[in-house]
Amino acid sequence: MDKLSHAEIETRLAKIKGWQREGDAITRTFTLAGFPAALLFASAVGQLAERQNHHPDILIKYRDVTLTLSTHDAGGLTIKDFELAGDINAIAA
Repeated sequence: MDKLSHAEIETRLAKIKGWQREGDAITRTFTLAGFPAALLFASAVGQLAERQNHHPDILIKYRDVTLTLSTHDAGGLTIKDFELAGDINAIAA
């Protein structure tokens, strides 16, 4: 998987709500109703990521779930990161 250029990253980032770039990754924090909802959401993201064979870093702080996406073997952001981000947004809606 090829790493995206800066321009490609900026174009794709503008199309996915709520995500921001942090170096060679994109990140978003979702605030859920409480801790049980945060756990359920993290589990749903995990199942989605497993199906796509692309696994985010997941940080749960009470009701906040922060997801960080990067394609480590490519050394930065690829289309896989933006596809997963879009799918995560869909399940969060």
